[in-house]
Amino acid sequence: VWHVALFSRLVGSRDAQLAAIAARALKEVRYHQRFSRGWLERLGNGTALSAQRMQSAVDNLWRFTGELFQADELEIELSAQGIAVDPRELQAEWQNAVHTALIDAGLQIPQEAAFRSGGKQGLHSEHLGPLLAEMQYLQRAYPGQQW
Repeated sequence: VWHVALFSRLVGSRDAQLAAIAARALKEVRYHQRFSRGWLERLGNGTALSAQRMQSAVDNLWRFTGELFQADELEIELSAQGIAVDPRELQAEWQNAVHTALIDAGLQIPQEAAFRSGGKQGLHSEHLGPLLAEMQYLQRAYPGQQW
């Protein structure tokens, strides 16, 4: 939902290359949105166990959604120039679509929860270290290689 909202707006970017990338990506993210929503509804409205697991996943991830709509200075500046999108503009559309999808799937909308902010400023929890180490394995094992 967030990507569809973002790319739908980026299609109108003053940066022609960015607008072209967004136009190509929009078809793909719309497909993924339909696919994901289908599974959300099947599992949420499925067995008691699948519904419980879906609700648990939504509850665990919900606290991270607030950062999708945090804007930094660069995003605000690029948005004012018509190049990028201010992520705060995406929140209402995202909330409407996600709330509707959760209700249709028989799931509860979690209460607003505090979230850790600051990822865009490089503030991360201790969990990022092992994740980065795993993602950087090939580059470190084969320095100077190009893919």
